[in-house]
Amino acid sequence: MKRYILKVLIAVVIINVSCHSQENNSILNLDFEDVENGMLQGWIIKGSNSDYLVCLDSVTVKSGKYSVAIESITDSVDSLTFKSINLFLPNYYGKKITLTGYMKTENIAEGYATFGLMTIPFAFDSIPVSGTTDWEKYEVTLDLNSAKVKEIIIVGGLVGKGKMWLDDFQVFIDGKNSSKLKYKPETFSEKAKNDREFDKGSNIVFPELNGQKTDDLELLRRIWGFLKYHHPAIAKGNYNWDSELFRILPAYLNANNHKQRDKILTKWINKYGRIQKCKTCEATPDSAFLKPDLSWIEHGNINPKLKDLLHNIYLNRNQGNHYYIDIHSVGFPLFTNEKTYGSMNYPDAGFRLLALYRYWNMIQYFSPYKYLTDKDWNTVLREYIPYFIEAENKQEYRLTATLLIAEVCDSHSYLDEEPATVESLNTDLQVPARLQFVENKLVVMEYFDESDQLKKGDILTHINGKPVDAIVDSMKKFFPGSNEAAKMRDIAREILRFDKKRTYIRMDSGNNLYINVSYISSDLKKEQKNIWLISRSGWMYEQYRKEDTTRSYRFIDKDIGYITLKTIKNADIPTIKKEFSNTKGIIIDIRNYPSAFTPFTLAPYFVSQSTPFVKFTQGNVNNPGEFTFRAGQEIPKANETYKNKLVVIVNENTQSSAEYQSMAFRAGNNTTIIGSQTAGADGNVTTIILPGGLETRISGIGIYYPDGRETQRIGIVPDIEVKPTIQGIREGRDELLEKAVEIIRKNE
Repeated sequence: MKRYILKVLIAVVIINVSCHSQENNSILNLDFEDVENGMLQGWIIKGSNSDYLVCLDSVTVKSGKYSVAIESITDSVDSLTFKSINLFLPNYYGKKITLTGYMKTENIAEGYATFGLMTIPFAFDSIPVSGTTDWEKYEVTLDLNSAKVKEIIIVGGLVGKGKMWLDDFQVFIDGKNSSKLKYKPETFSEKAKNDREFDKGSNIVFPELNGQKTDDLELLRRIWGFLKYHHPAIAKGNYNWDSELFRILPAYLNANNHKQRDKILTKWINKYGRIQKCKTCEATPDSAFLKPDLSWIEHGNINPKLKDLLHNIYLNRNQGNHYYIDIHSVGFPLFTNEKTYGSMNYPDAGFRLLALYRYWNMIQYFSPYKYLTDKDWNTVLREYIPYFIEAENKQEYRLTATLLIAEVCDSHSYLDEEPATVESLNTDLQVPARLQFVENKLVVMEYFDESDQLKKGDILTHINGKPVDAIVDSMKKFFPGSNEAAKMRDIAREILRFDKKRTYIRMDSGNNLYINVSYISSDLKKEQKNIWLISRSGWMYEQYRKEDTTRSYRFIDKDIGYITLKTIKNADIPTIKKEFSNTKGIIIDIRNYPSAFTPFTLAPYFVSQSTPFVKFTQGNVNNPGEFTFRAGQEIPKANETYKNKLVVIVNENTQSSAEYQSMAFRAGNNTTIIGSQTAGADGNVTTIILPGGLETRISGIGIYYPDGRETQRIGIVPDIEVKPTIQGIREGRDELLEKAVEIIRKNE
């Protein structure tokens, strides 16, 4: 379990941090003594901001003036929350890389303190420590293939509760201290990194948008994105491509006709030099699942000279390493060297247009599911150009970004700052209830306050006098769900969140905030009540993020085994097999997010021979927009096979890894999947950074059944559809579990 969670921690580091290889040893700060204005230099901090404190400690040190301390500061942390410090190293020449360092711990519980070493492509080694320990020296070692390794990263972090200290790291290459060794120089130019002319603003003033100006900006979007991912000079890092947009825009916006516009574009492209003939560029194979769409060049309203110029760039496009894009060894895209401009709470109009251009082209060239959006992706940008340019404040900008992100129809895609809905934005208040849409009604599933103002099974009909159906209709467009089931799941979670500044929130004489709800009670009476609002961060975290210590397996009666993936540990699996071997059936509940990855540990128990269960599509940096199928995975045959029935329960809470694991269990000899449509967001996620510090994600790998059936948007389709009823909720029944038992008992 510890190794699994460390993989999660390291995946967060990989996904959320662009390439940051250090320039020289003088700034590595391995001993934590390089401090400026009280800030640790060179290290990147990741993880929960509200639950941990990272600081320099001048009292508890191994040597020198400072160590680094990481400490949990709330009671709500658990084995799935963490705080880490990360240092990107130079790419050294050698066969082995070793990290040594000192670590001290105090009261580490429900997790561990760790430091580790990782490389990209992905490999890692780590030291997990729990309890209270004095300063002790630890060591980890990895193979170092200098020809392949792109990143080397030190990760030190705290998972769970307690306090840890780190000090005196050293790095050795083949046994020699790295401070005395040469390292592999970056393959990219420093020019893009050093171009900071527009870091404080674009200075772009847009004229009044008419149809022609909007068309011109749409064309520029295509050409800007095409050059970004194809032109060799840009791929080498010779140009800050954000800055180049701001340099071309003033003249481009002043063009009065197509002739002037095309002349400006031609001159702009020629600025980046002649392109050498590409000897390794390959045509898109006929077998490609998705092919690059360059029809806009041939059919666009641009002159022949400009068309020829663009075609020549495509035929001689960049091959190999690229400054702005990479494909992780697992297969998902990594958008590298993208500036966040996080100091701009409300980016100016030029940067807002950049956000639109950046996002649209990332989806256009590197989303495996671009073809599954409700709208033709080619039509989306033109619609959003005026929205982004004319957004009048921070809130409008974020709302507009939320709307754009929702267009990808992906349950993995959301802004990190929770859904920015019409009724709720950046709020910390909510009714302390868990709601769910059941039989198309908004039903109370649990109430988390001792006052018990609402009860399980109550049906909310109005919120502050407004019908629930009307509120749902106003919220839907802001939610990027892959399907209706996922959207309604997320809306149910957010519908009772309210901004503190909303005028319809009432306050009583004791300064307590409340809202008014109308509902149908369990005895079918129409009721109306004022419900108190409380801070979301406290109860929400406590209810949904705290570690569930319930054992992952139990008997239902004496002859049916039940397993929940919510708390499963791979260490449980030998016991599960032993205790459930003589049962008449096993139920696996995946109405949750799994705490362990079981396709190759538990799923083999249910197959009699090695069985394919998935295949993937993957993008191609050498030919942006091309996606091809690559080898999938098989459930391996185990030494023993379960002979009786397996029933797997899924619903809208089954998402991502949960869906992937459902596919693995579906490969079993005698599996029945019951429940309802899952979230339809399968596969690893890719992070996208937008100006103003906005962060979002997409599903980064195409996940398909071996026969080519899709899972994205569709989800895991149950063999037997079963949904809860309002009456069943009021009676405290789990109707899906009852159905699973019925299936196992049938014909016994």
